[in-house]
Amino acid sequence: MKILVCISKAPDTTSKIAFTAGNSSFDENGVQFIVNPYDEWYALVRALEIKESIGGSVTIITVGNNADEAIMRKALAIGADDAVRIDADPKDAYYTAMQIAEYAKNESFDLVLVGKETINYNGSQVGGMLSEALNLPFVSLASKLDVSGNKLTLEREIAGGVQVVELDTPAVISCAKGMAEQRIPNMRGIMAARTRQLTVLPAASIEELTSYVNYDLPPAKSACKMISPDNLDELVELLHNEAKVI
Repeated sequence: MKILVCISKAPDTTSKIAFTAGNSSFDENGVQFIVNPYDEWYALVRALEIKESIGGSVTIITVGNNADEAIMRKALAIGADDAVRIDADPKDAYYTAMQIAEYAKNESFDLVLVGKETINYNGSQVGGMLSEALNLPFVSLASKLDVSGNKLTLEREIAGGVQVVELDTPAVISCAKGMAEQRIPNMRGIMAARTRQLTVLPAASIEELTSYVNYDLPPAKSACKMISPDNLDELVELLHNEAKVI
């Protein structure tokens, strides 16, 4: 089975976030970037499990600049066979999806996997747009994926239960928690990934549809009041007069 996994970089959750140009641009200086966890832990690892079970290949693709090559090599170290970078600034979800579609439409992939969302923008848009551009069926937020020949069986959580979906390949699937378990690359994989050839392709001429006006940091957390377990009267008084329901 020929599988394409879409990955993107995201700031490490311990990074200090700041903005520049009048809060209209994200400041990447000093930020440690990682592979977006939903792309790595669920989409990529499940793709590798499928390859190990029934054979095939796993190609990872990202839209970005030279700085993104570190996350590409991380994916190769985990077990991906090939790595492709579209040399472009991923300005919005539509632009990103269309760049990937321009590459994928001529490659005859049986399965395209994406993480359910990125942890920095939480848009959850690229998978659906990509499926439309490729004219392929799409299942979002899948927590389980089984493959039998050209038949896919998926599970996704819905309100009050679990929905089971069956469809044929090729298809685009967005992967959520439960799809797979995180893998740690071994030293052999890390060393081999350092010298692997990366495929870099020019960006297609596609117009982005959105722009970012400004960013705002969330308000700072208020101080925490510590109440003695013996002072229940004070606790009740604070709950009545100061506690806020959000």
